[in-house]
Amino acid sequence: MSQRVLLHVGTPKTGTSGLQDVLFRNRERLLEHGILYPAERFDAHFLAALDLMRLPWGGLETEAFGAWDALAAQVRAHEGTAIISHEILATASRSQVGRALESLGHRADGTGAEVHVVLSVRDLVRQVPAEWQENVKHRSTITFERFLEQLRDPARESRIATWFWGVQEIPDILDRWGHALPPERIHVVTVPAPGGPPDLLWQRFTRAFGLDGLELDLTVERANPSLGAPETALVRRINQAVNQRLDPADYRPLVRELLAHRTLSQRSRSPRLALPPDVHPWAADLCARWVGEVRARGYDVVGDLEDLRGPSASTAWADPDAPSETQVAGAAVDAIAALLLDNARLSHEEQRLHAELAETRDALQRSYLRPSYRLRERVVGRLQGGRGGRAALRAYRAVRGRSSRSA
Repeated sequence: MSQRVLLHVGTPKTGTSGLQDVLFRNRERLLEHGILYPAERFDAHFLAALDLMRLPWGGLETEAFGAWDALAAQVRAHEGTAIISHEILATASRSQVGRALESLGHRADGTGAEVHVVLSVRDLVRQVPAEWQENVKHRSTITFERFLEQLRDPARESRIATWFWGVQEIPDILDRWGHALPPERIHVVTVPAPGGPPDLLWQRFTRAFGLDGLELDLTVERANPSLGAPETALVRRINQAVNQRLDPADYRPLVRELLAHRTLSQRSRSPRLALPPDVHPWAADLCARWVGEVRARGYDVVGDLEDLRGPSASTAWADPDAPSETQVAGAAVDAIAALLLDNARLSHEEQRLHAELAETRDALQRSYLRPSYRLRERVVGRLQGGRGGRAALRAYRAVRGRSSRSA
């Protein structure tokens, strides 16, 4: 039975992608210190969360089936500390939380595995624009104005409002995940206010997860970078133009990864996304109430709850629904250049593979025309040493098999 389970359940846009990347790439080193991060692939905990909550997500339901139980089994079999982390767990229902805790070895009478819940949080002043941008990077065409209207609607009946408050309403998340645990096992990690040391958030994660003193590779390869206002506006326009014609499987590598993450996020001089000045008091007031409620509950706070109040209203707010067309055009030029360069790269790779395939085909033909078995054996052995050669061998044998059957 695992002695201790650290269950990080969100929230989105609080440095979770970087944290999970570091944990995944250092899992062997962590295991040397008795800390299990159970993941054979980088998105293992995402699939497990989908499975736990029976959450549909772009056709991944089949791939996710059984992932939570498999993850929990690894945790139960480990004798030290285990870490699970994914931000969409924040929206789990109370019954799903109960299933998760039970599967990890926690018993209702308090015996069994010592489960701790970790919740990383950030002020709504920054979270609201970040969540709208994340929607846009997942094909949404909703305007920022309409997004804000749906969030502020007291009924909260829209799909966007239901999801947003499910993963962002801090007291409610803590109610659902912490109702069966003592407050000292609930750890609230606050994202530092803007302008602080760049490694301050990692230091807070280190304290929450008990990673002090471990020498880990902190290079982040799978970050989720932010875009400026004109760049986000451009992606939303791209969505309007291609959503009906571009399959989701093609959208992610082309638009989300190549354009948004690897290209447009580099335009750091653009106006940043922010709340409109007239919406700022609503977010600040809600955050202030959350600060008081979390403080009164006696949770372990890693950081400073005052960070949750958020920065002051921006005096130079840029409306992403009516951006500077000059700035959008500049972003579009960078996007086109990235697509052209990537297309050229793929074209060169295709030419290389065609040349390798032709060379392989010629070598196969020459080897089978000659009577020497040993020569054929050497050629085939050489081909099996390369990916392109193995593919050519399979194709050649399939053709020969069809030829033999037709004869």
